[in-house]
Amino acid sequence: MKRVLLSIVLLLAAGFSFAQEKNVKEAKSLADAVKPNFTEAEKLIGEALENPETKNQANTWNVAGLIQKSINANEMKNAYLRQPYDTLKAYNSLYKMFGYFLKCDELEQVPNEKGKVKFKFRKGNASTIKTERVNLINGGSQYYNMGKNKEALNFFGMYVDLANAPILQEEQIAAKDTLLSTIAFYASLSATRMNDYPNAIKYGLLAKKDKENGSSAMQLVAEGYKALKDTANWVNTLKEGIQSYTDNNYFFGHLIDFYSNTNKFDDANTFADQMIAKDPKNPFFLYVKGYISQSMKNYEKAIEYYKKTIEVDPKYTEAYSNMGLAYLSQAIDYESNLKIEFNDPKYKSEQAKIKKFYEDAKPYYEKTRELKPDSKDLWLSGLYTIYYKLGIGGPEFEALAKEVEAQGK
Repeated sequence: MKRVLLSIVLLLAAGFSFAQEKNVKEAKSLADAVKPNFTEAEKLIGEALENPETKNQANTWNVAGLIQKSINANEMKNAYLRQPYDTLKAYNSLYKMFGYFLKCDELEQVPNEKGKVKFKFRKGNASTIKTERVNLINGGSQYYNMGKNKEALNFFGMYVDLANAPILQEEQIAAKDTLLSTIAFYASLSATRMNDYPNAIKYGLLAKKDKENGSSAMQLVAEGYKALKDTANWVNTLKEGIQSYTDNNYFFGHLIDFYSNTNKFDDANTFADQMIAKDPKNPFFLYVKGYISQSMKNYEKAIEYYKKTIEVDPKYTEAYSNMGLAYLSQAIDYESNLKIEFNDPKYKSEQAKIKKFYEDAKPYYEKTRELKPDSKDLWLSGLYTIYYKLGIGGPEFEALAKEVEAQGK
């Protein structure tokens, strides 16, 4: 009796398996027909993809991919014939096709009972993927422009990921694809817009060497680490950004803020010294050293490095401005700590010392104004204070006073 029941169970299992395999074949036939029925084909293959008897068979996923390929071909035929067609449907069919072919290839990589790996579908599917992969950019771009960041990330991310997929390993696409880092940037940007910081970091790191978007990509990576509260990687990214993109103040500003807020000026100084050791004539690195010293109220050291900065780059405006501020800060600090009465014999000499700080600051603020007259935040307030303290009146002082008043409004 048990043997009979077992036979019945085995027959039923074989019947279910046969039915699902039949579904796979029928789904393909429906998609390949002269008048294809894609709705029914997708329904049948969808059942086979979920059924335990067929979901682990490479052929099931291969047929699923071929159905999507046929759907895409049908939309493209309509476009060629100037008949109504669905652009997004065409792009989405390709996206699904890539996913199915990748799963098919993954299953084919599993060794058989003899421990061997045989690829029946890889060559043909790899050729299709290689040919159609560029359309992922078009699909991603359309979704990106529609503000649909999730879909844009799917397409851009798939484009980037395929470059290193095993199915295309012989093509060495990652080394040849000149668009890879650019598309990785847009994948990172799309992820950032959704607060998907892991993917923002993943694709941003791949985009950081992009000529046009590398600096912005590094910024997205930094923002991702910061949002995830990964302080160590955030700080390391800021440091890398400073060294790689000296013209982007984002990295410098955030790193200095971090050191200032955490009172880690020794670490900041060490970092600045390391940068200068690598490139002693880099004006930005010298400026950073001066700025850090100034933040520590080591004004003499700050002035020393600002002077070195302008020796290398005589038009480094911020160095002139900060040097003026360093002298001005010394004057203010010295005056606020002065504990001498007006009738003290040393009063006059002490006032002369304070005046000397203002006099030293004056030419640097004036040079700043000469170099960047429209950047008034770099010189106006400082220059006004100096003229006032030194008793410089006349039309020039009046003009400064009017500009200060106008800024206050």
